[in-house]
Amino acid sequence: MELNSYSAPQQLKGTQIRQLSFIEKTLHLDTLLLFGLLLMSCIGLVVLYSSGNQNMGLIYKQLVRMGIAFIIMIAIARISPDTLLRWAPWFYGAGIILLIAVLIVGTKSKGAQRWLNFGLFRFQPSEIMKLAVPMMVSYYYSNKNLPPSFKQIVIGSLIILIPTGLIAKQPDLGTSLLIASSGFFAIYFAGISWRLLLTATGIFASAAPIFWTYFMHDYQKQRVLTFLDPEKDPRGAGYHIIQSQTAIGSGGTYGKGWLNGTQSQLDFLPERSTDFVFSAFSEEFGLMGVSILLLVYFLIIVRGLFIGTQAQNTFSRLLCGSLILTFFVYIFVNIGMVSGLLPVVGLPLPLVSYGGTSMVTIMAGFGMMMSIHTHRKLYSS
Repeated sequence: MELNSYSAPQQLKGTQIRQLSFIEKTLHLDTLLLFGLLLMSCIGLVVLYSSGNQNMGLIYKQLVRMGIAFIIMIAIARISPDTLLRWAPWFYGAGIILLIAVLIVGTKSKGAQRWLNFGLFRFQPSEIMKLAVPMMVSYYYSNKNLPPSFKQIVIGSLIILIPTGLIAKQPDLGTSLLIASSGFFAIYFAGISWRLLLTATGIFASAAPIFWTYFMHDYQKQRVLTFLDPEKDPRGAGYHIIQSQTAIGSGGTYGKGWLNGTQSQLDFLPERSTDFVFSAFSEEFGLMGVSILLLVYFLIIVRGLFIGTQAQNTFSRLLCGSLILTFFVYIFVNIGMVSGLLPVVGLPLPLVSYGGTSMVTIMAGFGMMMSIHTHRKLYSS
């Protein structure tokens, strides 16, 4: 009996190792999360074909960008969380240097100075800070006793505010707010108290008039005013949001059908392949289609949160939680923006909007989450 009771766990352990799939053992990819990402990418291609006026050239370019993004995800997934922990300060420091370089020698376009020109391509350093900031905050709290003290929260906030301020200076308010939220989520998961959280919220709310007067540009103020009353200038600043709301509402319950959206197909809807792709989708697939889209997003987010709860150490838990909630912010802000619930800030709908830079950043984040999950499985086996 003693021999059998001892050998059973050993047999179970061997079974657990064999049950790890090829994808998990070799590519370090989480099967369920990968399925959700592939499904959402396919939905994005279907929507893009319609919103892009059946332009196959657009689809081919998007496929290339998706391929690059998935390759980067696979490459990062093979990097162990311990290596990510060691890289975090260097990654963050390099990002700060690049942001300073943007303000000095950056390329201007449409009134914004956000890019570094390397001849063959332009690079936007603010994109890497979407990963570097939560990595650095998670790194800082990884060897601290949690919940953090007031001093540790202040230091964590400074880690967030430095790149946020540099990006807001470009100006790029949407990206700066997204990066600030990604770092804040790491602090939140570290265990900030509700009293301190409410106090900080009150301070930021009271500082809003100062921010409006001295820090916001005229076009940013115009976006907020348009959000509050789009009908004030229906043919100017309010045109985008009015057409977007018309497209969403005209979809009804079941939509007008694929390739049959009037607002998008007749060019009434602006930026229908990028920022306002959700409006084009809603018009063609209606409430039922939107429900399916949100369900897929929900499953991806739930899987990401589950991976965070199963992480082996503080760094992995904080990083995974902040990355998946940043993904949620992408979705929430874009849908709120095109629905008229939030001001227009220019954030794409992840994995659906046409574009490459943000997709690469998002997939790199999912690569980190998969690394955290699959390496944990191998260690436990």
